[in-house]
Amino acid sequence: MEFTVPQFIEYEAKIIGPFTFKQFIIVGVAGITCFVIYLKSPSLLISIPLIAIIGGAALGVVFFKFQGRSPMVLLKNFTFFSISPKVYLWKRKIIFPKIVKKTEVRKPVEEEPALKIIKKSRLRDLAIKLETRKK
Repeated sequence: MEFTVPQFIEYEAKIIGPFTFKQFIIVGVAGITCFVIYLKSPSLLISIPLIAIIGGAALGVVFFKFQGRSPMVLLKNFTFFSISPKVYLWKRKIIFPKIVKKTEVRKPVEEEPALKIIKKSRLRDLAIKLETRKK
């Protein structure tokens, strides 16, 4: 039984627990930011929604995938698409018609077939020549 082997597989190694290096950096920066907000905010009513928004966004960026792409790749593609110019022009190439002169039409010469088909068998003549051959 034949199996197809997938090629060009993109796989990032898990470095720290279930996280890749990029995921760990994103979660770490979000965690440090949430901790600083918790320490510096005067009230829990202000800090808890901010912590929930920042933590939820970080976890969404790390674990959410849309059509096999991470949100960071989607954000990068969206940014480059938004910045790049979007002018689509169709430039028609002018092709002049070819003027063909009338020439004599030659009939193709019928070539003889490579193998000639003989209607009468020459097997008997060949057998006689082999039997009567001088030694």
